[in-house]
Amino acid sequence: MFDKLSVRLGGVFDKLRGRGALKEEDVRGAMREVRIALLEADVALPVVKDFVEKVTEQAVGQSVLKSITPGQQVVKIVNDGLADMLGAEVSGLELAVTPPAIIMMVGLQGSGKTTTTAKIAKRLKDKENKKVMMASLDVNRPAAQEQLAVLGEQISAATLPIVEGQQPVEIAKRALQAAKLQGFDVLMLDTAGRLHVDQQLMDEMKAVADVSKPQETLLVVDALTGQDAVNVASNFSEQVDLSGVILTRMDGDARGGAALSMRAVTGKPIKFVGVGEKIDALEEFHPERVAGRILGMGDVVSLVEKAAQVVDKEESEALAEKMAKGQFDLNDLRSQLRQMTKMGGLGALASMMPGMKKAKAAMAGGAMDDKVLVRMDAIIGSMTKEERVRPGLLNAKRKVRVAKGSGTTVQDVNKLLKMHQEMSKAMKKIKKMGGMKGLMSMFGGGGGAAGAGMGGQGGGMPGLPDMSPGGLPPDLANLLNKKK
Repeated sequence: MFDKLSVRLGGVFDKLRGRGALKEEDVRGAMREVRIALLEADVALPVVKDFVEKVTEQAVGQSVLKSITPGQQVVKIVNDGLADMLGAEVSGLELAVTPPAIIMMVGLQGSGKTTTTAKIAKRLKDKENKKVMMASLDVNRPAAQEQLAVLGEQISAATLPIVEGQQPVEIAKRALQAAKLQGFDVLMLDTAGRLHVDQQLMDEMKAVADVSKPQETLLVVDALTGQDAVNVASNFSEQVDLSGVILTRMDGDARGGAALSMRAVTGKPIKFVGVGEKIDALEEFHPERVAGRILGMGDVVSLVEKAAQVVDKEESEALAEKMAKGQFDLNDLRSQLRQMTKMGGLGALASMMPGMKKAKAAMAGGAMDDKVLVRMDAIIGSMTKEERVRPGLLNAKRKVRVAKGSGTTVQDVNKLLKMHQEMSKAMKKIKKMGGMKGLMSMFGGGGGAAGAGMGGQGGGMPGLPDMSPGGLPPDLANLLNKKK
């Protein structure tokens, strides 16, 4: 997501950060490059024009040019400008009404509407403990209603029984009645789509909205269609009272133009983004965090949240105790590798970690991928229990055996052992600093299972930089933490 734009903007701002003083021409030159980068990312021209004008006006001010760190001040201004363009604040679902709250899903055929309906239902059920019913109003696409029923079984959510021959408005009335009688908190209406925007589609949606009076009308659009997605959103917002937009397939969109244009063109917030095919691959859209990712500053908050979801609490607490004593064997390393895989692999982590441009570039070039984690796990799996606890036992002969057993090379085994050695040294340093509490106090945090399981903050994330105060330049980190 936003990879190409992030690389381009990173190059522009690296030049500015490296300068002690800036002239107005330097800033204007950088903003011209920002303009080109945004246009190449398929951001709508009017949006780019307004953004660059506003940011340039702020960036050539005396407070920037005469500040101690003018280059980083410019980055701060662009960061805030991107967050504003994306929507400034996170916009959640408004469900504080007398149950059932109605969510109507609209969009073109093929945008991922039905799957997204199930994803939101799962999120509401698991994270907000809501009792959710889903109803398919799509009587045009073959097996559309059956598809939603299958997804309902997968996530253990109720779906409205299918009655052959009923039309969308009749189905909506029946769904509303059933949801009220059975005490559901949320009713999700998955409406029909078309291959293109037409009046018949709009009339059908308006008729359903008149009957159901939805609290949320969410437009689902495919981010991969770029400016077409923005045009579709614009057409819908003119005829339907949308409350928000959901962008699907954001994980496959390296440019990100649709996301950057959507709020400015439609005036509607992006509420969620689909980041994969799995039923839980849906993320809340945080403009400030996304702006940070685009500018290569990472998104540590999302990283910690993700860790808290996938990390085993007991396992993490046990590891934290060992780390406090300066202990870290290959079993612990294997546990950390598996947690990284659960969190989305190297690519997902690299996009959230500050200063990870080189790692992302290496992955894009094929020099590093998630197979590295699989190979490392295989290497550790080929060792005996004693070797995992005492890596010093691995002499040349044993390394050959491990390499053959894991389908790797002795060089790969040596790399893994070297990584473990470095991490063990880090554990001993943590012990000297007062254990996990001493380390976490450096970040202003309280430690705990999430901190231990993170690895990067607890020192156990292989191949990734320490999440030390030096992850970002301190003055830039302070700037970004300041409120506008």
